[in-house]
Amino acid sequence: MSNKKRILFISTEMSPYLELTEYAEIINKLAIKSNDSGLEVRCIMPRFGVINERRHRLHEVVRLSGINVSVGNDDYPLQIKVASLPNARLQVYFLDNDEFFKRKFVFHDEEENWFDDNGLRTIFFCKGALETVKKFGWPPDIIHCSGWMTSLIPLYIKTAYKKDPVFANSKVLYSLAPDTFEEKLDNDFISLAAINSNVKPKDLEAFKAADNAALSKGGASYADGIIFASDGIDKKITTEFSKTKGKKILPFKGWDTDLTEYLELYNEIAP
Repeated sequence: MSNKKRILFISTEMSPYLELTEYAEIINKLAIKSNDSGLEVRCIMPRFGVINERRHRLHEVVRLSGINVSVGNDDYPLQIKVASLPNARLQVYFLDNDEFFKRKFVFHDEEENWFDDNGLRTIFFCKGALETVKKFGWPPDIIHCSGWMTSLIPLYIKTAYKKDPVFANSKVLYSLAPDTFEEKLDNDFISLAAINSNVKPKDLEAFKAADNAALSKGGASYADGIIFASDGIDKKITTEFSKTKGKKILPFKGWDTDLTEYLELYNEIAP
């Protein structure tokens, strides 16, 4: 068994596969820097239809595929694909499902209409990511979540997966970013987000408005540490979370940082 500390990046975006915001580049550099500094690194992201499988050499991991992820009363098959991050000996795992990710768009269609199943896609992705890690049998010391689509993960680690031995010692970090959408998630988002009996209605209070700000707040409120991932974050949110007791807070250090502050945070949160 290796004694290396394990870090799992769960992200909506990551260079070079998908770049929705400047943070995609930071996640790429962080994964490489963490790997270079002796951490054992894995990355998980959605396999959106805009990601070119041939160019990025994605291939299906047959031994991991075949999980069904249940949300509400429905089961959705999960396919897991993998690629090696260019210039790094790192695996990036892509979660795929024909119903949710085949379309050639991310969150809006060609007419800029918001997909009415973005909430369901979010729940599927968050639950699917944690089920994938269980299938790895790879207990992460640190789970670093970025992008609003990962915002349920801190909550799930503290509730739905609380008794799961794979996550027993996992510390969760959440990168807070500026809002990127103005719409709301599906009406049944909150009821479907209660993926098992350990997730109580009160646990989902923070997410109730089902808009971008609510997801950011929900993700941050359940995380063990919060990273301010930009200087453009709503002042109300930065003020609220800068004062939170018992959480590690990492202020934004600019886009040209060498990311040392992140590695220091990883060491502090999982010594």
